Amino acid sequence: MKRQQETIPTVEEILHGTAYALTIFETSDIQALRVFDKGGKPYLKCFATDKDRPAKPEEIVRQLFIRKLIDHYGYPKDRLRIEKEVYFGSTVHEKKADIVVIEKDTPDTPFIIVECKKPKRKDGLEQLKSYCNAEGAPIGLWTNGSSTIGLHREEPNLFRELPDIPTSRQTLADLLTKPWTIDDLDRENILVRERTSLKDVILNMEDLVLANAGVDAFEEVFKLIYAKLYDEWAAENIARRKRKLDFRVGGATAKEFTERIDTLFKAAMAQWGGVFVEGERMNLEPDHLKVCGSALERVKLFNSNLSVIDEAFEYLSIKAAKGEKGQYFTPRHIIDMCVSMLRPTDEEYVVDTAAGSCGFTVHAIFHVWKHFFTAKRPTEPEKEYARTKVYGIDFDPRSVKIARALNLIAGDGKSNVYRANTLDPKMWAEDTRAGLRPRLRRFKDADEHRRNQEQFRYFDFDVLLTNPPFAGDIKDNRILAQYDLAKKGKNGVEKAVGRDILFIERNFQFLRPGGRAAIVLPQGRFNNSGDEAIRKWIAERARILAVVGLHGNTFKPHTGTKTSVLFIQTWNDDKKAGPLNPKQDDYPVFLATSEKPGKDNSGDYVYVYDEKNAPKLDSHNHMIVDHDLDEIAAAFVKWGKEKGLAFCEGGA
Repeated sequence: MKRQQETIPTVEEILHGTAYALTIFETSDIQALRVFDKGGKPYLKCFATDKDRPAKPEEIVRQLFIRKLIDHYGYPKDRLRIEKEVYFGSTVHEKKADIVVIEKDTPDTPFIIVECKKPKRKDGLEQLKSYCNAEGAPIGLWTNGSSTIGLHREEPNLFRELPDIPTSRQTLADLLTKPWTIDDLDRENILVRERTSLKDVILNMEDLVLANAGVDAFEEVFKLIYAKLYDEWAAENIARRKRKLDFRVGGATAKEFTERIDTLFKAAMAQWGGVFVEGERMNLEPDHLKVCGSALERVKLFNSNLSVIDEAFEYLSIKAAKGEKGQYFTPRHIIDMCVSMLRPTDEEYVVDTAAGSCGFTVHAIFHVWKHFFTAKRPTEPEKEYARTKVYGIDFDPRSVKIARALNLIAGDGKSNVYRANTLDPKMWAEDTRAGLRPRLRRFKDADEHRRNQEQFRYFDFDVLLTNPPFAGDIKDNRILAQYDLAKKGKNGVEKAVGRDILFIERNFQFLRPGGRAAIVLPQGRFNNSGDEAIRKWIAERARILAVVGLHGNTFKPHTGTKTSVLFIQTWNDDKKAGPLNPKQDDYPVFLATSEKPGKDNSGDYVYVYDEKNAPKLDSHNHMIVDHDLDEIAAAFVKWGKEKGLAFCEGGA
């Protein structure tokens, strides 16, 4: 008997190491599961019926949710039906509903149908909706142990998400009409409670309506997020006492909710102008908008490092490209490393010449502010820094929209993000020229100064952080003629030059003497024999501070290109022109290679777990990406202090 007992697997063993995926349940619930041997196989005792059931992964999720229905929601066992037949007309469906909660006063009339899947499974939502339609159940709930999707069936084939399901003492109307505050959102935030992502929420929205709504999903989701950001901001800054949120479907009709969102969207455009054109409005039909709103209402967008927003828009941007080379964003832990190593101060001007969603510049703001993204208004000094000293340029219209929005919110109403081709300043629009003109370098020679005022070639930024696009060559002779690295012979120009090569030279043009930069580049630029001339060109103009090799998984699933980050400081022996950095022929360089990229071979994020295999959380209760870049950044700063680098001591 003892030998047989020792062979009984644990819950974690049955789940093959995915026990951490049971995040919607309390530890005490998981510990209450009792696995026992029956005929040489593991079994569980059903919490609702006392029946012995094979302890398979899906059964574990079902039993835990049964316990949750009984203990948390207060449903008595006699209102629960397990594996109840589903009727389509007069025909019994060959499959059975996992859990059915029946009406209190109408026996055998389904009130809630629950569909359970084993951890990490994503399918089953359509199956749940078909069960609800067949049985006439007003509520459906899907779960895999780490995520839940609650659905309210308002009419056949029209479902919208619910923030929760009613308790045994609540009606559906009670749940829908309950006031919704910023404190409720803090407590119910599904990004924290269910360890899910905004991308997953959008995928659910696509399953429910977006895929067939006939609209630009990126634009409509962006408008919704813009309106929701304003709602959270207003609850903290305008309606402080009530802290009430308006981005809540509740018991509103589709028309009423649409009017509410339109009001929020207009208020957001008034508070943070310059992202949308005047008169722009939501294009989703009211019924579809209501479904999408119900999916987003339990997502808290503030109080994060913005990675939740990035991942969602990265997905939408790439999908919108329809098979073309899509835009992909720099993972936030790469951004944090670069900012931590270059250490911008509140007196320095920062730019990203290929800004994407402005991750580098926004995190430079966070570094100076010494705190992350919150809905509370920045202080006047914080506001002044974000409004006047942080700049971004990008040519992709979707990225510019995101970047402007995030910088506007950080700067409380002003942004220096411009849509332009960084490599071709001759074609810049007047608004870009006007915005960047104050940062143009001033030359003592009158003719040189006049040419720079016309050509917008040289600038005086203190810190540059960027991940320029690698893909494709520039073949436009008009652009190539502007760059030394594109020259061939005395007067000729190469027929094609890698885009990132031109960005190297262009980035040097943006830096003042003594300015610092972090540039993500393909690894080949550092070791290909054919690129030796480029390396010499860089060394002639700047001190190479560091090279950090990134893991091959860093930019997956979009590209497996091996990359490194180049850190440089331009030479300067004139303290009036910028930070002193006299040219040297021999100096030490910090070299490091990342061995923990924070992503697996599929490009999915990898997280840190404790000794109990539970995810570790940061100060905002978000899961922590498992990487080693913070250690590399700290080692560089320590090294820089030892080598006398002024900016590592506390200021440039």
